[in-house]
Amino acid sequence: MIRSARPADTRELLRRRDQAPGGVVLGGDSQGLGIARSLGRHGIPVCVIDDETSISRVSRYVRHFVRVRDLRSESSLLAALALARSRHGLGGWVLYPTRDENVAAIAANRQALTSDFRVPTPDLASIRYVWDKRETYRLAEQLSIPIPRSWFPRTEADLAEIEVAAPLVLKPAIKENFFYATHVKAWRADTRAELVAGFRRAAAIVGDGEVIVQEMIPGGGEEQYAYCALFCDGSPVASMTVRRRRQHPSDFGRASTYVETIDLPELAEPSLRFLKAADYYGLVELEFKHDPRDGDYKLLDVNARTWGYHTLGGPAGVDFSYLLFRDQLGQPVEATHAQPGVRWIRLATDVPNAVRDVRAGTLRSRDYLRSLRHVNTEAVFSLRDPLPGLYEIALLPYLAVKRGL
Repeated sequence: MIRSARPADTRELLRRRDQAPGGVVLGGDSQGLGIARSLGRHGIPVCVIDDETSISRVSRYVRHFVRVRDLRSESSLLAALALARSRHGLGGWVLYPTRDENVAAIAANRQALTSDFRVPTPDLASIRYVWDKRETYRLAEQLSIPIPRSWFPRTEADLAEIEVAAPLVLKPAIKENFFYATHVKAWRADTRAELVAGFRRAAAIVGDGEVIVQEMIPGGGEEQYAYCALFCDGSPVASMTVRRRRQHPSDFGRASTYVETIDLPELAEPSLRFLKAADYYGLVELEFKHDPRDGDYKLLDVNARTWGYHTLGGPAGVDFSYLLFRDQLGQPVEATHAQPGVRWIRLATDVPNAVRDVRAGTLRSRDYLRSLRHVNTEAVFSLRDPLPGLYEIALLPYLAVKRGL
């Protein structure tokens, strides 16, 4: 059952704990910082583990910080958790992965990890539907959930079956190797030559058969929506529906930069149908794009973890990280849905991207400045916890090189 994502014997785990349970955050960027602040505001201790220069390490809400050389591989993740456990205790603490590869590694080792931690991640049987986009789209098709027209070529010869009648997108079935090598989520192809060249480049980076070719749905980030939830026992305990007003980069958004909660009940039904079929438990974001040609909201991606703008949930009435913590400790969580009209921004990426869009003529400076007047929360800056924001300003040159800001 889905609820097996909790430890089997909570009382025994509590008996063996070294201290009051807290949260172990894997990754200390703005997403991990948001988790630390969510828990810290409720007096819950936080340990952040990171393999990069981390803005979270200076947060007032982080009790322990562990710097390691690598978190990408399964073995390095397990070694990092063992190091943090030996150094700081952490018995019975809740794990919070912020990267897809960490989710997969935890799912593959969840039985062993539950002897030391609370693991709010389902096993591989569920994770495979979100880790591998080929499985995501196959399940969606079985459930009659709309997706963009897609092809899964294994060789260059298979490209002959694809009609290049409209812009196409080349992207990986499993994001991580491609993303770390290119710093983008996808490439666009407008001609047969660009399709072939893109396939060759992508195939040289990712595994055999992992290149997906997809019809490009018209519209930019403003046509992208998402359904976010804490999903337990086959239903959403907490949920939030959003519209991605702006993204970075503007064409294939690697990350959201300006997001608003909205009332769009049409996304709930297909999202819940997918999660039930996958026997899912935990935090999740399902990304959709509205197709103006037929009016469908088409499933693009599913993230089995916190997502970049998850801190929008707090001011909108659904503090996802804290609610997951309560659920993992067996404490009651009241079902709730985010209120519409709450806005979130990530200034470090939104401002430079807006400058490029204004220069390109796709965004008016007046409209951009007007949007800044209605922001409810910023991804990093906080008067109650100012050091991470100041630290990030100093790190911007490093982040521009490391992540391609």
